[in-house]
Amino acid sequence: MHRMPFSSTLTIGFMLFALFFGAGNLVFPAMMGQFAGNQLWQANLGFLITGVGLPLLGTLALGFSGLKNLLALTNRVHPWFALGYTTLLYLTIGPLFAMPRTGSISYEIGFKPYIGSEHSSLGMAIFTVLFFGVTLLFSINPARMVDIVGKILTPILITCITILAIASFTLPMGELQQPESGYASQAFFKGFQEGYLTMDALAALVFGILVINTIQAKGVTERKSILSVCFRATLIAASMLAVIYTSLAHMGATSVSVFGVLANGGEVLNLVTSHYFGTFGGFVLGIIVLLACLTTSIGLTTACSSYFQTIIPALSYRQLCIGLTVVSALLANIGLEQLIQFSVPVLSILYPLAIVLILLTFLHHLFQGKRAVYMVSLLLTFLISLVDGLEDTPLDIVQLSDWFNLYLPLYDLGLGWLIPACAGGLIGLLLPEHSSMGPGRKKV
Repeated sequence: MHRMPFSSTLTIGFMLFALFFGAGNLVFPAMMGQFAGNQLWQANLGFLITGVGLPLLGTLALGFSGLKNLLALTNRVHPWFALGYTTLLYLTIGPLFAMPRTGSISYEIGFKPYIGSEHSSLGMAIFTVLFFGVTLLFSINPARMVDIVGKILTPILITCITILAIASFTLPMGELQQPESGYASQAFFKGFQEGYLTMDALAALVFGILVINTIQAKGVTERKSILSVCFRATLIAASMLAVIYTSLAHMGATSVSVFGVLANGGEVLNLVTSHYFGTFGGFVLGIIVLLACLTTSIGLTTACSSYFQTIIPALSYRQLCIGLTVVSALLANIGLEQLIQFSVPVLSILYPLAIVLILLTFLHHLFQGKRAVYMVSLLLTFLISLVDGLEDTPLDIVQLSDWFNLYLPLYDLGLGWLIPACAGGLIGLLLPEHSSMGPGRKKV
C-alpha cells in the first residue's frame, strides 16, 4: 500500500483551499460582520457551517460514495435528475454565475478604484479578456494545476491575508456595534444563509473528484487510503477557511464604528486595508483578490470543461475551456451586483438539494441505497426550496410563501425544507421496493 507523504497532502489541502477561496469568500464574511455587530460570533458560527462544514462534507461525499463523479452520484436519484441537476449545478458554479463573478469582483475591488469612471467600462472589458486569458492558459494543462496552485499561488495568497488579519486583531478599529436587520434575533440563521452565497457546498461536489483524481495520480489507489488522505487534505483547507472567514467577519464588525454600514463587502475591504496600510493597503488587497479569484476560476474552468466533455463528447476539452472562458468574460461585464442578484434565487433552490444529497450519501448504506428515499426526500426539498428561491422574484407567489411562513416550521429561518426532507426520506423508506425504481433496478 502506497503512503502519501504529508508534504503532498499539505499541497493538496492548499490547492483545495485556493479553489474554494474565491470571489464571494472575501466579500460576504466582511459584509456579514458589518450587519452582525455584537452578534458576530453567533452569525459567524452559522456562516462556518454552510461556508466550511458543508464544503468539507461535500468533498468527502464523493470519496465516500466510491463513485467516479457527481453525475454517477446523482444517478442514485434518477437518470433525469442526474442530468438536469448536475448540468444546472455546473452552469451555476461555472459560466453563468461563479466564473464571471471571479472576473468582475477582481476588477471591482482590485482595479476599478484606480481607473476613472469614464474609462471604467473599457477597463473592465480589457481586464476580463486578460483575466480569463490567464485562466484559459492554466486550465488547458490541468495536470500542472496542483503544483501551480498548491505550491505557488496559495502561499502568496495566505501570506497577504495573514498580514491583514493580524492587523485587524492586534489593532481593532473599534468596538462591536448593535446588529442590523434580522441579526438582532436570528444571527445564527442569518449567518447560515449567508454561507450559501459562497457557493462552496455546490463547488465541493465538483472539486471532490479533482482531489480524488490528484490523490490517485500520486499512487494512492486503495479506497480507505484515498478517504484518509482526502479527509486530511479537506481538514487542512477547512481549517484555513474557518480562520480567514472569522478574520474577515471580525474586520467587518469592527469597521462599523469608523466607516458605518457600507454598501458591500468589497467597499469594506477597500476601506479597511486603506485604514491599516494606506495606499499600500490597496495594493495588498488587489493581490489578495486577484489570486483568490484566479485560482477559483482555473479550478472551475477545469472541472466544468471535464464535465461537459462527458455529456458532449463531440467537443474537445480544449474547445470547452475556450468556450467557457469566452462566455464568462462576456457575462462578467454585466457587473457584480447584477450577477449576485440573479444568482440568489438559483442558490436558494440548489443549496438545500445539495445539502440533502450530501447527507443521504453518507446514510446510503443505512437505507441500502433505496432509490425512493432519494427521490421523495429530494422532491419535497425541491418543492419548498423552489418557493423560497422564487419569493423575491417578479413571480407572484406571495400567498404561497405567506402560507408556508404560517404553517411550515423553520421556513422563516430559511430552513423550511428540513422537515419535509426528513419526512420524504421516511416515506421513501416505507414505500414498497418495486415502487422505488422500475425494471432493472441496480444499487450503487
